[in-house]
Amino acid sequence: MRSYIRNVLAQNNSRGSTVIIKNGKPQQISYGWAWYGKRIGNGNDSVVYPTASLQKVVTAAMVVQLMNEKWHTSERFSQNTKISRWYPELKNANNITLGQLINHTSGINAVNTETDRRINYSEDDAVKWAIDNANAIDPSTPGTYFYNNTNYILLAGIIKKISGQSYETNFNNRIVNKLGLANTYLYQNIPSWKTDPISYTWNIKNYQDPEYITKTQASQLVGAANMFTTPMDYYKIQVGLSNGAILNKSDFHYLTHLKSRANNYSGGIYLDNNDTIKSAYGNLGGTHFGIWFQMTTDNRNGLIMFLNQTAGDENAQKQVGYQILNHIKPYTFIAG
Repeated sequence: MRSYIRNVLAQNNSRGSTVIIKNGKPQQISYGWAWYGKRIGNGNDSVVYPTASLQKVVTAAMVVQLMNEKWHTSERFSQNTKISRWYPELKNANNITLGQLINHTSGINAVNTETDRRINYSEDDAVKWAIDNANAIDPSTPGTYFYNNTNYILLAGIIKKISGQSYETNFNNRIVNKLGLANTYLYQNIPSWKTDPISYTWNIKNYQDPEYITKTQASQLVGAANMFTTPMDYYKIQVGLSNGAILNKSDFHYLTHLKSRANNYSGGIYLDNNDTIKSAYGNLGGTHFGIWFQMTTDNRNGLIMFLNQTAGDENAQKQVGYQILNHIKPYTFIAG
């Protein structure tokens, strides 16, 4: 398996770190340099990768945790609660439900969320900017799917408003400490002995056009794309979303079947093949990362693929992964 995976990555001019899950057993397989200039290899113990939008299911899961905790209190809320409860200053908030934020059907049309503004934001300031930015553009009628980081930045703020603790504290207590994750951090907490990778493109040669995620860019995207981890820790998160560590199976079903969904996306992930396959893709503006996972919903087979060198667009990157998935378990996974 190891030589096969590395050959597929090499043939497609791709570099990165993967976890292959076959019959319930995960195996990390990496290829190439995470930081070419310093010759730090992918899969090195010091490297933690951006998850980009693969973080969103984690944020959504924490909202469901809080929903359960508050259910028998005066602070009870549900997927149908209007977000004007938390954001009365946001345009159209009295017509947007919490579930619509989670499923990108809020009608919020904000732009430039990933453009590096070169400001190191606190959580509160990132949320405030997101509100002001969203208010600058007239919203659409809620119900139509439009993928937008603003929805999840606002969810991070709601987590703080409900719990009385920062998103960071909730993330560390509810996810990192709960699962005993040794290699998972929000960007600002990456320790000095760890490093995030550089992203590259292939252009006749490997390791061209180096770009990396800045501290300021990450700070803008609280709850949406500021989590860094390894493929193996991310595998543990996926397992934890339905084994009771983060959510139980009933909670996971609730999260992935919210009434506000407009397609097969709900709660931060896509479900396909009669809910037997789950997946999500992420990258960040100005970089070349390709972050993707596709697994069976029973977590027994699949791929988590963190690419830091890519040689094509999202579809090309997924085709690399699909080739690997067909080797893991043929006639099971989907091409997109």
